[in-house]
Amino acid sequence: MHSDRLSANTTLFPDCGMPEILSALTETDRLARRPPVNAHIHLPPNFSAFDTVQQAVGLAAEQQVRVIGVSNYYDYHVYADFTAEAQRRGIFPLYGLEIIALLDDLAQAGIKINDPGNPGKMYICGKGIARFDPMTAEAQELLQAIRDKDSARMSAMVTRLEEVFRAAGLETGLNEEAIRAGIVRRHGCAPHTVYLQERHVAQAFQEAIFERIAPQERAAALTRLFGAAPKCDLQDAPGVQNEIRSHLMKAGKPAYVEETFVGFEHAYRLILALGGIPCYPTLADGTDPICPFEDPVERLIADIRGRGIYCAEFIPIRNSPEVLSRYVREMRRAGLAITAGTEHNTLDLIPLRPACVRGQAIPEELEAIFWEGACVAAAHQHLVSQGRTGFVDDRGRPNPAFGSDEERIRAFARLGEAVIARALRAGG
Repeated sequence: MHSDRLSANTTLFPDCGMPEILSALTETDRLARRPPVNAHIHLPPNFSAFDTVQQAVGLAAEQQVRVIGVSNYYDYHVYADFTAEAQRRGIFPLYGLEIIALLDDLAQAGIKINDPGNPGKMYICGKGIARFDPMTAEAQELLQAIRDKDSARMSAMVTRLEEVFRAAGLETGLNEEAIRAGIVRRHGCAPHTVYLQERHVAQAFQEAIFERIAPQERAAALTRLFGAAPKCDLQDAPGVQNEIRSHLMKAGKPAYVEETFVGFEHAYRLILALGGIPCYPTLADGTDPICPFEDPVERLIADIRGRGIYCAEFIPIRNSPEVLSRYVREMRRAGLAITAGTEHNTLDLIPLRPACVRGQAIPEELEAIFWEGACVAAAHQHLVSQGRTGFVDDRGRPNPAFGSDEERIRAFARLGEAVIARALRAGG
């Protein structure tokens, strides 16, 4: 399965460089209007609002979101089903990934990056990945190191959580294998594609509580378990899951297991080994106060560019239009390509078209910038799948064919629109 499967042709312009490609584009390679785009969702077996790929893509089609980017953690087998369903429903697929890294120097300094609860913890994304099937030996080795660390931690956390439940008289019989089997049943996926997340574990234990304890008895049972009265509606499954996480699974709580992340360089190398563009997910006013690493925005820009990152992303549902506008404008002015998405990494089935906090509309200027970023990712994905240099090269350096960031962004956006237009035309 190749990342350019939706293209009208296997290659667009096989024997020429970017100037020739761009000069050969015609008005038929432009879309009549800019469609809504979502560059970041999670699909099962990642913890997700969606039960199936078909549900996610079907909702995108119903909501007229014509470009969807998936950004799963640590396994990409679901991308084959995603590609097939996207092609069937006239959706252009973008391929991405998400990794958690620990920056030791910032952790020691107590600096929060884009995780408001954990100094030194950085979420980093890859956009337009094109070498996930097949992977290179380097990518397999780098990814397996992440999987091993993450799996060992989650296994230990499940064991501790069951011990805490048992001590409170709420034995569930759950273990890592049982939780994985539940995910397989729920989503119809293969067991080897499942890598447990905290939300998976909390959901499994919540379901065990609901199966064993009547609603009228839950308050007493959970008070005994937590050592404090629960605050949520005890018939609200996501609410109880959040209480399990906050009372038992977070740092300093009885089932917590210390997180063991790879470093920034490891994550960065994996993104490049998979053919992607390293991308910084920006939290901004998704937390109050804004994380020190991200404030002011000018310092954030200098820091991520200094780390070889030339792309940024927002999840606007976290942000006010005012702060989102300030950050996006400054980052785009500084020569960063910018995308936006919704994540859909909780059970809340919000609309697939990104919006700001409380459903406020994203300013039109920003919608254009997010579309441009999605087109950049599409062009990069297409070129790298053909063995060419994309928006960045295999060492993360900006494509040397362009004299400025602005020239490079505009060229890749123009090519990406053509790639999307041809693919949608072929699929339609």
